[in-house]
Amino acid sequence: LHLSAVKLAELHSDLKLQEKDELSWKKLKAEGLDEDGEKEAKLRRNLNVIMTKYGMNGKKDSQLFDTNYIKDGTESDTLDDPRLEKLWSKAKTSGKFSDEELDKLWREFKHHKEKIHEYNILLETVSRTEDIHKNVINPEENVMKEEILHSKHRELKEKLRSINQGVERLRKVSHQGYDTTSEFEEPRVIDLWDMAKSANFTEKELESFREELKHFEAKIEKHHHYQKQLEISHQKLKHVEGTGDKDHLNRNKEKYAMLEEKTKELGYKVKKHLQDLSSRISQGLHHNEL
Repeated sequence: LHLSAVKLAELHSDLKLQEKDELSWKKLKAEGLDEDGEKEAKLRRNLNVIMTKYGMNGKKDSQLFDTNYIKDGTESDTLDDPRLEKLWSKAKTSGKFSDEELDKLWREFKHHKEKIHEYNILLETVSRTEDIHKNVINPEENVMKEEILHSKHRELKEKLRSINQGVERLRKVSHQGYDTTSEFEEPRVIDLWDMAKSANFTEKELESFREELKHFEAKIEKHHHYQKQLEISHQKLKHVEGTGDKDHLNRNKEKYAMLEEKTKELGYKVKKHLQDLSSRISQGLHHNEL
């Protein structure tokens, strides 16, 4: 796969979460609680996203993003969207951003690209399901398929709303720079907060959710820190391997192994927490529609 140290750790975290979700689904299926197959379909979609994200779907250049968001002052990937490319180019040349802020903004752009990609995978899945639905004759199966389609259309609507909010935010930040009074900085947390404000939460629940998002953002920042340390350790390890100093090499290997394990562990915790928070917001948004 030719993945970097950080990407391998991320892949491990994604697969660990996928495995946990599949084990949970097997228990549900054994109890007859996934009769319509919607949870199984969602697991397939998630696996498809993972395989595409890390270039394991047999297609060249299919990874969503590279480990380092900025390399030697230039981006390591394209955004595949003329609007985003134009905004990014404007931001880079505006002089309104420090190197650190540009790094942060690039993460936002790449996060947005990933959201669009996931939306397209879901859209393709819905289209296939609709084609199958047209050929179903059994009335009971028809009702079941309609329920699945309704659920998927709702998920599409939520993802599209998040994408539209993301574009507006990127446009605003690219033109005006970062707001120093902004409550959150991490793209995923900003998304969650924007969606939470549209969900059916009471003031007390929203305040509680805000506090939880602050803790979640701190967890993400800690994960970013270990990702950077792992990448540095990986570079040092490659350098020491060429010197022939066995003691130095062993010490670097031990440090690398420790950082790799910590990065994997934090990556899994971040993804699990994100999944839980997203599920809660989705329920709130769904309640609004009822």
